[in-house]
Amino acid sequence: MVRVTFYGGVNEIGGNKILLEDTEKSLLLDFGFPYKRHKMFFEEYLCPRGAAGLLDPLTMELIPPLKGLYREDLQTPQFWDNFKDKSQYRTIENIDGILLSHAHLDHSGHISLIRGDIPIYSTATTAFLAKAIQDSGKSGLDQQICYYNPNKYDIPAGWRQSSYTSDRAEPSIQRQFRLGDIDPSLLNSQSIDFWSVGFWERSARQKQMDSRSLEKSDLSGFNMKCFPVDHSIPGACAWAIETNSGWIIYSGDLRLHGKRPELTREFVEQAKLLNPEALIIEGTNAGRDKNASEQDIFINAMQAISGGDKLIIADFSPRDIDRLLTFLRVAEEYDRNLAILPKDAYLLKTLRLLDLNIPDVNENDNLYIYQKTTRPSDLWIRNLATDYERKTILADEINAAQDEFILCFSFFDLNELPSIRPAEGSLYVFSSSEPHDEEQEIDFRRLHEWLRHFKFKSIGLPEEIDGKWEIPENETGLHASGHASGTDLLDIAREINPRKLIPVHSENPGFFVENLSGDDIEVMLPSPGGSIDI
Repeated sequence: MVRVTFYGGVNEIGGNKILLEDTEKSLLLDFGFPYKRHKMFFEEYLCPRGAAGLLDPLTMELIPPLKGLYREDLQTPQFWDNFKDKSQYRTIENIDGILLSHAHLDHSGHISLIRGDIPIYSTATTAFLAKAIQDSGKSGLDQQICYYNPNKYDIPAGWRQSSYTSDRAEPSIQRQFRLGDIDPSLLNSQSIDFWSVGFWERSARQKQMDSRSLEKSDLSGFNMKCFPVDHSIPGACAWAIETNSGWIIYSGDLRLHGKRPELTREFVEQAKLLNPEALIIEGTNAGRDKNASEQDIFINAMQAISGGDKLIIADFSPRDIDRLLTFLRVAEEYDRNLAILPKDAYLLKTLRLLDLNIPDVNENDNLYIYQKTTRPSDLWIRNLATDYERKTILADEINAAQDEFILCFSFFDLNELPSIRPAEGSLYVFSSSEPHDEEQEIDFRRLHEWLRHFKFKSIGLPEEIDGKWEIPENETGLHASGHASGTDLLDIAREINPRKLIPVHSENPGFFVENLSGDDIEVMLPSPGGSIDI
């Protein structure tokens, strides 16, 4: 008998934390950041305290109380005495690996708290993206997915309160990634160098890293299959695990209307051949059937921009490379330039290591990197600016040629507008992969004020209707969800035809009960922290 316990992703979108146990063996299926619950308690200036180690996320029930799972440098020997009375408390030590479906933080974020000796299984693209996102992002405790900084627990000089602080005497430790889709020996030398070192140093005081070479996916005791699928971030995959009860399929996040639907269709065909005992499937869009394709986005963006002679801002989800390339295509069609941010350039440079179809910023005539007004503290941004010196663009240069640029900005970049001085009638195109982004809480009311102040026109931007923020009906064609529609989810389930179906990553799991009642599929609804025996 196999036991599957659901510590996250139940009755919520994201935060997947699923434990699969088969006799003496066990796996975690993702270990994501629960944005919805996090926002119940925290905001930008009220955050979990990194100096308190595991205390805040455990106390606020953002992570399950599983003694033995987490990094020892974030806990003291007596730490767990405070959590033994929790209903989900248990000791768990023999985790054979984490099957990571993709690099979105709602699936990967809390890996940062897990022991460093537990291997992570992913596609090569997901591994490289995880490193690039960390290299170019914040250095906080909840960002240490690919590598982490060991902590020490002590009392700083002149202080009475003990705390966890980074041990500067110890090198950073890279986690062990094992690739499910590519033999690491086939990677080129530039890819190996990136994995072990990176493109640019983060800071002049950057610590050395105890790097670990990429390995092949070879998990003793489990027969696993990795299936690439289409999602709103490159490298997404589904997993199949052969257990004593039969094959169990974990879909991760997937869609059929994106740029690579053939990947998801191939997964469905192969999963069906396994005659699976159970399918753990995402249900983000359960009950919703409208989904524009990436080609629809291109056509609708072309129409929205047609005839415009002012500055255009394109706002889309971070790390949505498909959307970035769509707007690059739009820019090329209208003889404009696409100005991206340094983090975007870092991701493109990373992905090009694995896919030469990804454009080279230095070689593409229509790609530029916007250089912000504030001098960055991160050394990698300054080094990037040096390497791409002839492709950097400044606010004054965009101001002088506003009809020649599409600027990739989000809400959090709008403080650059006073320097750019956009002309009245400039266009703000809101084109998120989700109408309300899973990873960022956008203050739409404040966004509207910015656009009103600078006299922007907008399209695709949610408006407040009866207390809810909704995209105008005639402007929804600029949004392509990263998740399959309700109809597509049912088609996927019926085609794979598992004996049992378990919906996760959904606020409407009952959708599957209602619509599969006439099929020979038993729908089993998980409960938070509850287990299902298969």
